[in-house]
Amino acid sequence: MNSTALGTSALDRALHELRENAASWADAPLAERIGLLERLMPRISEVAADLVAAAAAVKGYGPDSSWAAEDWAGGPWALAQNVGARLQVLRRIAAGQGPLPDGAVREQDGRTWVDVFPATGWDRLLLGGYSARVRMRPGTSAEQVRDRAAGAYRGRAPHAGVALVLGAGNVAALTAGDILHKLYAEGQVVIAKMNPVNAYLRPHFEKIFADFIDRGWLRFVDGGPAEGAYLTTHDGVDSIHVTGSDRTHDAIVWGTDAQAEQRRRDDTPLIDKPFTSELGGVSPCIVVPGEWSAADFRFQAEHIVTSKMNNSGHNCIASQILLLPRSWDGTERLLEEIREVLRALPARTDYYPGADQRLAAVRQAHPEAESHADGCRLLVPDITDHDDLLLTREVFASALGVVRLPGDTPAALLRHAVDFANDTLPGTLGATLIVHPRTEKAHPEAVESAIAELRYGTLGVNTWSALGFLLGYTPWGAYPGHTRQAIGSGVGFVNNAYMLEDIEKTVLRAPFAPTPRGLFTGSPSLSPRPPYFVTNGTARTTLERVTRFTTAPGIAKLPAIFASALRG
Repeated sequence: MNSTALGTSALDRALHELRENAASWADAPLAERIGLLERLMPRISEVAADLVAAAAAVKGYGPDSSWAAEDWAGGPWALAQNVGARLQVLRRIAAGQGPLPDGAVREQDGRTWVDVFPATGWDRLLLGGYSARVRMRPGTSAEQVRDRAAGAYRGRAPHAGVALVLGAGNVAALTAGDILHKLYAEGQVVIAKMNPVNAYLRPHFEKIFADFIDRGWLRFVDGGPAEGAYLTTHDGVDSIHVTGSDRTHDAIVWGTDAQAEQRRRDDTPLIDKPFTSELGGVSPCIVVPGEWSAADFRFQAEHIVTSKMNNSGHNCIASQILLLPRSWDGTERLLEEIREVLRALPARTDYYPGADQRLAAVRQAHPEAESHADGCRLLVPDITDHDDLLLTREVFASALGVVRLPGDTPAALLRHAVDFANDTLPGTLGATLIVHPRTEKAHPEAVESAIAELRYGTLGVNTWSALGFLLGYTPWGAYPGHTRQAIGSGVGFVNNAYMLEDIEKTVLRAPFAPTPRGLFTGSPSLSPRPPYFVTNGTARTTLERVTRFTTAPGIAKLPAIFASALRG
């Protein structure tokens, strides 16, 4: 028997085992499900350092490098935060309470909103000044939101089945979080195919999820496109979730042969199973003009560079286009600060397959592109062609483009920025809006209108929208409206610990400036420079300590966290 047949046999066996055990998971009582999550926490803590070291080695630096902070944030901490959020909600239900706290659901200006973060006292201590609320789709009432939240745990019959998760290749917690969503929100057992780029994570995941594997509720498998294609069309798979690109989705649904486009036009897909996806796009960062101090320019430059350089830009939510006011006297100053931050960062290279070719394409399209430090940090400071590569294609590497928009006032700039982001840039996963509190106070209607009109699944106000992936309580996915024929940034939401339905978008807010400077900018909080900033000197230590705290909270751990965070 050849190796392909052996591989197919192993996949068949895994699916058969999952099918036999699907009903037992669907029938598992709430107390057992909570216990399984509780047992995940010490396993995450035990595996955390090894998982981080494995990721760092593949990316080309050591586990003690400052770059390893991103591996703590996007790996064990994000997973622990996701598990903790689910535990918080399920424990409420087990105690006879509704999943949503009293007062979390409210109606404002004809729309229903849900306050989802902070959810605990620990949240208020560790992320003081940060908040998140979810806007529901038009026509959804507050009563409907409360009635439909966590329906699978409040009388809605479970649907036993087998879900295929096609894992992401970039951020460790993505695959793990997608598995938890399928298990806990949709009640299905899971076959998770590791992405070849980070298949090295599999043994660590198998340790963390050992209880689920032992009960026949989860199987990890390896493989490339051939194995993925076999699984997507297998009769033993009932639903699919993929994190990747629109090209991956289209290859699965329409095929790659000469008839693929005709199938799309006729809407005759190769597979017709429930299919959710998170597929990225070209994410904007919008800067509103205002009266900024020198410290504001430096801090926001670090913020913007972080949103690009985290994981070398290999994030579906990485800021790719910086939208700046053409006539603002702060535009050139901000760009110069960005250049200085790029030059000062420690050396590293873009590790994701194909990054060299994608960066080469940017250089070819823009001979004037600035190359900073290690040569793969590209800045294109003035894009004017709407058909430009950086405006039409996700680069998935460390290239940042700048578009200068008209608008002499914050209100005028925001009108142009909203139109440009919505109508020119492909994708609706996430956007970031940077606005000084005094500017927002002077132009509240313009800012609120922009927040309302930006068509993105997550909008970060004074925080990189990627934070929405990390919190667990916040739904993560594209703005509704994509179809399988025009998939864009995908369909559906994951994470979403409250298991809300009828979601339109999440709006995150964070302090414009860290403590104590926030006292003088109108955004007072106790939050220091964020530990996920690529410029934070103690980020790795802080995030390791936060991870240990999240897996086993205790007040005695807080002083060490605060001490490290403040030094950063």
